[in-house]
Amino acid sequence: MQTLKYLSGYSPDIQRQVQQLLEGGKLADVLLRRHPTVHEIRSDKALYDYTQGIKNQFLRQSSPLSKVIFDDKISMSHHALGLHSYVSRVQGNKIKAKNEIRISSRLKRVPESLLRMVVVHELAHLKEKDHNKAFYKLCTYMEPDYHQFEFDLRLLLTCIDANQSPYSNLTNLFD
Repeated sequence: MQTLKYLSGYSPDIQRQVQQLLEGGKLADVLLRRHPTVHEIRSDKALYDYTQGIKNQFLRQSSPLSKVIFDDKISMSHHALGLHSYVSRVQGNKIKAKNEIRISSRLKRVPESLLRMVVVHELAHLKEKDHNKAFYKLCTYMEPDYHQFEFDLRLLLTCIDANQSPYSNLTNLFD
């Protein structure tokens, strides 16, 4: 029996169901039915435009983004698939702030909904620094299916961990 480390916060009933699907080799099929195709966003420019589009739709008044990139250095060994950084520095008598979002380059070939969930998560940090009730309310405002997509991403990570990825190119997500 495999440890379901990405689902440790879920109920024993959910974990049992996932374990049965995993042992029966059906978990990847469930993910493929929910998310049959991967997105076409491959460049940092395309990721920036994609992220900026979501930001303009939901967070128009928030601080601007100075950079959005795919980052080869982010992996599950860092316990993250995306990072938001906020850097302030003094220039003369003004304080300049830069917001950067880095998304694991391993998410270049996942379904668009799962990439969107990570982007929405990082964008929510523009307004809410902590993972609190207001943070998750903002996430679900920007993506009503946020919690389902987060669960599905956890299922995908579980599949990859068990060498059963539905998307054959994701075997190195854990590097």
